[in-house]
Amino acid sequence: MHATTHSQTPDTNLKHETATVRKILDKKGSDVHALRPQNTLHEAVVMLRDKKIGAVVVKDADGRLQGILSERDIVRRLAETPGQTLPQKVEDIMTKTVEVCHPDDALITVLRKMTDGRFRHMPVVEDDALAGIITIGDVVNYRLTELEYEALQLKQLIVG
Repeated sequence: MHATTHSQTPDTNLKHETATVRKILDKKGSDVHALRPQNTLHEAVVMLRDKKIGAVVVKDADGRLQGILSERDIVRRLAETPGQTLPQKVEDIMTKTVEVCHPDDALITVLRKMTDGRFRHMPVVEDDALAGIITIGDVVNYRLTELEYEALQLKQLIVG
């Protein structure tokens, strides 16, 4: 009789860590594109286009978070002030009360906040400093990859 080995067990295959914001930032990095409140919407639009991003954070001279400006904010203002929008200041239309998350927050909690608040970008703050920004797309992509991995683990558990 020969000894059998088990490379997989229910514990190793089904062990699950809580997915956190930090896991996304570890892959994505902490680069954050920012403007100052006094910048114009034209400058914001150029940055959004050139960086291929959907929102930009707004920081003061000391680097403190002052707000966030999204494509949606700009589109709303374009509809309200046609032909007069681009010279306006970022501070005039940015969202000043910004929902933030922390690196150790669970992704499911962050996704729920984004869905309930109907926004797609969330700055990440650690020790009162901006540590990055995550998007709803980042969270969904992370979760899809996680689901694919879980499906593979279950398949291996069943097949052996």
